Amino acid sequence: MKNLPLDIELETIPILKALNKASRSLAELKGEVRTIPNENILINTLTLQEAKESSAIENIVTTQDDLFRAEVDNTFKNFNILGNTNVKVR
Repeated sequence: MKNLPLDIELETIPILKALNKASRSLAELKGEVRTIPNENILINTLTLQEAKESSAIENIVTTQDDLFRAEVDNTFKNFNILGNTNVKVR
């Protein structure tokens, strides 16, 4: 096992160019996220996608639709557990 810091140059021109491009892309994404009424929707989608990919590694195959349906079902179950029975869906 190598000790840190590594003996490689990380501040090369290709790496700095890639870093700049990634930074611009994240700034653009941040601007777009602000237009979403509930930003957690995007985060939850990414989490569900990661869970789907992790499950696929274990040969558990599911669809995006199944994931989103399960998430919605869990959300409504949690509302009911908390006594919020007057939940309206728009």
